[in-house]
Amino acid sequence: MTVSALVSGGKDSIYAAYLADTQGWPVDELLTLRPADPESMMFHTPNLDLVALQAEAWGKAHRSVAVATPGGEPAELAALERALAGTRGPIVTGAIASSYQWSRLLRVADRVGRRLYAPLWRKAAGRVVREELAAGLEVLLVQLAAEPLPLGWIGGQLTVDRLEQLERTATAVRAVNVAGEGGEYETLVVDAPFFRARLELDRIRTVVGAATARLDVSSAHLKRKGEAAAPGAVP
Repeated sequence: MTVSALVSGGKDSIYAAYLADTQGWPVDELLTLRPADPESMMFHTPNLDLVALQAEAWGKAHRSVAVATPGGEPAELAALERALAGTRGPIVTGAIASSYQWSRLLRVADRVGRRLYAPLWRKAAGRVVREELAAGLEVLLVQLAAEPLPLGWIGGQLTVDRLEQLERTATAVRAVNVAGEGGEYETLVVDAPFFRARLELDRIRTVVGAATARLDVSSAHLKRKGEAAAPGAVP
């Protein structure tokens, strides 16, 4: 049996995989889908190369599957189905509230004869983020795509204070999901208590638009906990 966790490097997928580990489904592999379309509605796309470092820090196997052709959702789901076929065991997902993602993941899981395990599904968004931060995840904001979010947050850490600001924004602008489930923001986990090392970002580029911002990481390395930071490394 193989337990496969769909992991993008963001907070929800990493936390869901951690919960599977602690709730009786030890994760065998972190599986990353790499869409050809950077605007994929199905899968997170920023900084997917860094999942390999997260897996190494965690002591997990990692498998990356590219969607070779820009065929949109059908090509993405076909690639996911091929990646998951041929073995048994749950598929772990960090989905919280997206019925769009949920229905399609259920369809793929049914086709390959595997159970879908979603420990965050239908939990309140603010509760999920608080649990993630309380669990010790160090989370950076690497993409902002909702006008009410301050672009100055890009590259900064997601904190309880910032979550509370998001919650105030969500009260005024109901379209904002405070967990980023609607694409309002994307994240990168750079450290966690269950990581043996933390990610150090060496070369980054910030791209800011009229109402969006993105942090592209072109180089990073792992720093064993207790080691001194490399000169010039970006924390």
